[in-house]
Amino acid sequence: MAKFTLMARISDGLPLAASMEEEKDHRELDAQKAQAKKIVKGLNSNSPTRMTIDAGSNHFHMINEDGVCYLCLVEKAYPKRLAFSYLKELQHEFMRQNPGKVDEASRPYAFIKFDTFIQKTKKQYVDPRNTRNMSKMNEDLADLTGIMQQNIQDVLGRGDKLESVLDKATTLRHDSSKYAKNAKYLNTQAMLRKYGPIAFVVLIVFAMLWWRFR
Repeated sequence: MAKFTLMARISDGLPLAASMEEEKDHRELDAQKAQAKKIVKGLNSNSPTRMTIDAGSNHFHMINEDGVCYLCLVEKAYPKRLAFSYLKELQHEFMRQNPGKVDEASRPYAFIKFDTFIQKTKKQYVDPRNTRNMSKMNEDLADLTGIMQQNIQDVLGRGDKLESVLDKATTLRHDSSKYAKNAKYLNTQAMLRKYGPIAFVVLIVFAMLWWRFR
């Protein structure tokens, strides 16, 4: 399950809460935690609401909603649907416990007590094959079709920020829409060239018949 979990305010990247690991695991995860903080720093209000970042043998999964980023690091083999289900549970409970308090936070990890719920929830997702999680795998708890997939080198290695990734995706959608419109226009022109003369002749014949028998 999640090697670590981080929740941060999107507007300024301020960490709000995080999972507490054993000292040994904490040292081993220093590099990934640094990557996570850098990823969060690159977010803004226009960033994708769902994103998966390929980080070698691991995946970062994120949900960005209501001004908060919910991020976890899992092994690549861990089911994506369960990872997003886990984050969704954290999101619902955090907003239930702290309505309207995110903007008021003035210091890092102001909601560190939320780790109690993180640890409790994380235990429920340790084994993907137990009855509870197999059931969740069969439910439509997270729509995976709209999740942007990126590589950690694309996000961090070349200094690209997530907003530039979003700009590229927006440009691609715009170009696709433009291409579709052009294709429709060209198809219409082709239809007119093919059937236009026939339609013109038919119209002339009907006009002559109408003039003759009116």
